[in-house]
This record gives sequence, structure tokens and C-alpha cells, in this order.
Amino acid sequence: MHDDTVPERLRAFFQDSPVALALAAPDRDNPLILVNRRFVELTGYSQQELFGRNCRVLQHDAANSEARAKLRAFLDDENAPNVRTPILNFTKDGTPFVNLLYMSRLRQLNGEPRYIFASQFDVSRAQPGRLQTYDRDLGQTLTKLSPVAAESGIIVEGTLTLIANSAATIAQAKLALAGLDDSSFL
Repeated sequence: MHDDTVPERLRAFFQDSPVALALAAPDRDNPLILVNRRFVELTGYSQQELFGRNCRVLQHDAANSEARAKLRAFLDDENAPNVRTPILNFTKDGTPFVNLLYMSRLRQLNGEPRYIFASQFDVSRAQPGRLQTYDRDLGQTLTKLSPVAAESGIIVEGTLTLIANSAATIAQAKLALAGLDDSSFL
């Protein structure tokens, strides 16, 4: 399921991407309007279950205070080009994972936000090589997205902020998962 206002070429691009992608409306509660098959595989939720809902559904009752603050700052500041942060998420069946979330805005030619673009990657069980492959794939996705979006009068904002230390990110993810033994997550 998807929003019919998403240009066909952009929808096709999303479905063909090797990384999990989501597209949300830039207003109200940022409802999801498009997710690709990789996103569905990662989360266990179908496109129909997610359409019109905020990605917060993936957080269940996890506090995620630091990540939420970063995401809120990005969403509240129209001039912030992008954000990248690990955040504790849960699959549909309740399995926890640490999502390395990347978000940026796709804008109309007049500068108005058209969509919130997001990519997700499970770093909780990732080896450094897989994370580097994801970084490469996301970088290529963003590079290929620009001309596809431009055909529909959409500008891709921001650039990929590379991870300086993949091993540190994976260690942070493992610590977050270890914290799930804390009763606050149960």
C-alpha cells in the first residue's frame, strides 16, 4: 500500500533498493506513506499495517530518550539536513533490534518539504563488514535517488554522514540489547 501522490518512478526506486527504506509525510505526525520490501523484511510489519502510522510503532515502550531527542530536533528544525542515530526498535513479533536510523528531507523545487526519507539497518547483530556494506549501499542509494527524485521536481537534502567507527556503533547496539534485561523494557 502507498500514497498515490508518490511518483511512480520514486516508488519503483524504493522497491528496488537493497536497503530498508521508508517515506513519510512531512506534516502532522509524519505518517508513513511508503515502505519497501526490505523494510517489511526487517520489521515483520506489512505495508498495509504501517500505512498512515508513525514509525514510533516500532519503539513499543522503549525509552529511547537520547535517540528521540535527536529525531525531534531534526523534525523541529526545518534547516537540519539529516540525522543518523541508533534507536531501539522491535519487530512485529516483539524481537528487539537496534536500528541505525538515517533520516533526511526530500523537498519540492520551491523548498517546501515533500517527504521525510528514512533508511533503517539492524546494527544489533551486525559485523563491522556488514555495517560498512550498508554504509556503501546507503550512499549509493542516496546518489541514485537524486536524479530519480529530480524528475518529479523533488530535491534530496543532506548527505550521508558516514560512521567514523563502525565497531563502536556495533558495541553501542549490543549494550542497548543487553539492557533489555532491565524490567523497564518488559
